[in-house]
Amino acid sequence: MQIIKEDVLILGGGMAGLRAAVAAAEYNKNISVGLVSKLYPLRSHSVSAEGGTSAVLSPKDNFDLHSYDTIKGSDYLADQDAVEKFVRLVPEQIYTTDHWGCPWSRNPDGTISQRDFGGLSYPRATFAADKTGFHVMQTLFSRALKYDNIHIYNEYFATSLIVENNSFNAITTINLKNSEYTVFQGKSLIFAAGGAGRLYQFSTYAHSVSGDGDAIAYRAGLPLKDLEFIQFHPTGLVPSGILITEAARSEGGYLLNNEGKRFMEKYAATKLEKAPRDIVSRAIMWEIEAGRGVKGKYGDTVYVNLDLRHMADILEEKLPMITDIAKRFNGIDPAEELIPVRPATHYTMGGIHVNNDTETPVQGIYGAGENVCISIHGANRLGSNSTNECLAFGNLAGVKAAEYAMSHSMPSLNNDKAKAEETRLWDDLMKRDGGENVAKIREDLRISMDANVGVFRTEDGINNGIRNIKALQERFKKITIGDKSKVFNLELEWALEVGFMLDLAEVIAKGAVLRKESRGGHYRKDYPERDDANFLKHTMATYSTEGPKFTYIPVTITKWKPAPRVY
Repeated sequence: MQIIKEDVLILGGGMAGLRAAVAAAEYNKNISVGLVSKLYPLRSHSVSAEGGTSAVLSPKDNFDLHSYDTIKGSDYLADQDAVEKFVRLVPEQIYTTDHWGCPWSRNPDGTISQRDFGGLSYPRATFAADKTGFHVMQTLFSRALKYDNIHIYNEYFATSLIVENNSFNAITTINLKNSEYTVFQGKSLIFAAGGAGRLYQFSTYAHSVSGDGDAIAYRAGLPLKDLEFIQFHPTGLVPSGILITEAARSEGGYLLNNEGKRFMEKYAATKLEKAPRDIVSRAIMWEIEAGRGVKGKYGDTVYVNLDLRHMADILEEKLPMITDIAKRFNGIDPAEELIPVRPATHYTMGGIHVNNDTETPVQGIYGAGENVCISIHGANRLGSNSTNECLAFGNLAGVKAAEYAMSHSMPSLNNDKAKAEETRLWDDLMKRDGGENVAKIREDLRISMDANVGVFRTEDGINNGIRNIKALQERFKKITIGDKSKVFNLELEWALEVGFMLDLAEVIAKGAVLRKESRGGHYRKDYPERDDANFLKHTMATYSTEGPKFTYIPVTITKWKPAPRVY
């Protein structure tokens, strides 16, 4: 067992993790910062963000407008004090990354460009063509390399969190390069490990996004908040699921059914294709269910078409990556042909419960980005409100974790818990021999989640999904890991990921069946109306050996009372 000690530990090398690392390193040059990632940071899913990141930069815009758009978009489940804090933190991060070299797109007068996005009342989505995540990640990673006190541990897979006396103690990992069991100790920890979208089959996510951070925290006793709220992006490319950015619609793209007609006027008369993602996703599914979907050359998959042909003159400037993706993966030239799309799993609104200062209920543990729920997204995240969250709260978490590390000493390692985890990995998981295939369990889980806990949900469907999850949990106890090698044992990594995914799927499904209303990304056909009297509250799930235990906490309302959500 190898032990590595750092003052501040960060789990996750994406946008939130890198921003936190830089913030902690800048806070005090004598603080050592350890960034632990199961990937090389520039392979993190943050590089896939395309369309933009909202910030109040224009004097014609204001913080109340950004707050209101976010709160209305959340279907009033967002904590309004958190949102008001968030929108004020963001502009500084845009200017900071600009000064660090991020190539934000520019207007002819040299000012930073902004464009419209779904659910916005002012075009405030700052962008770098349609490669926003890629360029921000390159900027942050380059910046992180400037600091001698940032130490990056690539390709370490985290397996558990050790908490002692309600304080952070350590995280346990496997060094994927040689399977060495490695324990990271720190004075403080920041969770920044991303979402859990690969629980679903048709998804815009990288395959690495398996909810590890959520599950590790959950198993250690930290509560998960609002995990039943999953975002489905309206335009996943058929058949791959690759994201076709919302910017395609914001720049003027149309959605067409099999009659060649635009249909969004029926569902969002004012905003049309620029309505929030949950509304557009449901509109597409209603069209498909009504028999107005397109059946083409992609097997049994039914979809609608995205029309960018009338925008041919701006595609290379504003949407170069989308143009390349359509050509490369589907052999389609968007300047001349329609793009096949349908809703795909895209974002996890819920996550580890943190307060407005990024603090978890455990001392010394913080969190930022999609891994946590502050909550600023509530039941539905507005497009362009994720990368800015990573920057704003990643920075704040880095500062808070550094402050904590400065005033606390390194804890003594809980050797019993560290050794117990090592035993679980090598004497239990690796030695199971029941013949069940990990990849098949993962596939069956994803198919079930798509079918039962997707864009549309019903009590019967969700309960069927729960039964499937319980059966898969039993099958997981009988897996066989055939690969016994120590160098990049991907079968072992998949087994750990699938174990985490099964835990989270149970929380999502059981939380969804208990929430007998429709709100944001959670749409119940059997309860189609929002129910503020009974469900204007956050779901809190805590781990037990019998399954998740649920409680609820109130939503914080400041200025904006819940109102009908019309676009």
